[in-house]
Amino acid sequence: MGMAVGGAKGVKSDINMTPMIDVLLVLIIIFMVITPLTPKGLEALVPQPPPPGQQANQSDQRTVVITISADHKVQINQQDTDWDVLQGKLEDIFKTRAERVVFVKGNPDLEYLWVARAIDIAHGAGIDKVGLMPYKDLGE
Repeated sequence: MGMAVGGAKGVKSDINMTPMIDVLLVLIIIFMVITPLTPKGLEALVPQPPPPGQQANQSDQRTVVITISADHKVQINQQDTDWDVLQGKLEDIFKTRAERVVFVKGNPDLEYLWVARAIDIAHGAGIDKVGLMPYKDLGE
């Protein structure tokens, strides 16, 4: 704090720094409290490959993949199914499982509406987490 002594009489327009510093300290405290509460991003699910030296076992179908082709045909783990019975089949698959995770593959030429429909049906079947996978043709 400073004090002006003597000099010209009249109004001085000096900024009082003490209230400004107090306001800045309060703002710093507020931002320090709020920062840990902000969300950190999106939780992404990625299917894990089999351990090295071990082949992928098709009979162990822990990973459920819904595949949608360019002509809007849908498959569950490479088995053809129909859109009308997709929810029922997913409910049957997940009725005994504790972990409810499914992955959706959509053809790149497909409108996103069809992928969103599959995600909506999966949520309707009671599946907690839905992940997205890149689509690869069998001919590639």
